[in-house]
Amino acid sequence: MRKFATAVVAAGLFFGGMGVAVANSTHKLVMRTPGAAFVGTYAWQPTTKVPSGLHVKGELRDEKDDDGHNVYMRVQVEKYPWGDLKGVQRADIKVDKVYTDGAVLKTKEVRMQVCLDRGSLRPDHCSRERLFSRK
Repeated sequence: MRKFATAVVAAGLFFGGMGVAVANSTHKLVMRTPGAAFVGTYAWQPTTKVPSGLHVKGELRDEKDDDGHNVYMRVQVEKYPWGDLKGVQRADIKVDKVYTDGAVLKTKEVRMQVCLDRGSLRPDHCSRERLFSRK
């Protein structure tokens, strides 16, 4: 009976610790600019997982459906050129993407912004740039 009780306590501690580790590794992410937003979570994937980068999951939202402008998310991995993840007018799109540098095993730095595309004559509205660094 003692061995069974010890096994139950050990299993409870093990699974409880796993829940805490998972909860601490995922962080909320909200980026806003007038007319556009990204709401979701991010987590650095462990270096044992391929690809090992910043996993971003959530929704890219067009918050002003009647303005006629598109939304997009700008992402820069390490020192590579900026890339865009295009949204859709009058709709929200699901994002589930890992941003990684294919030349190294461990991506250390990712920069992100959410923007409202206002056309070629006016500058875009963008949120402030967020830097995500792996410790």
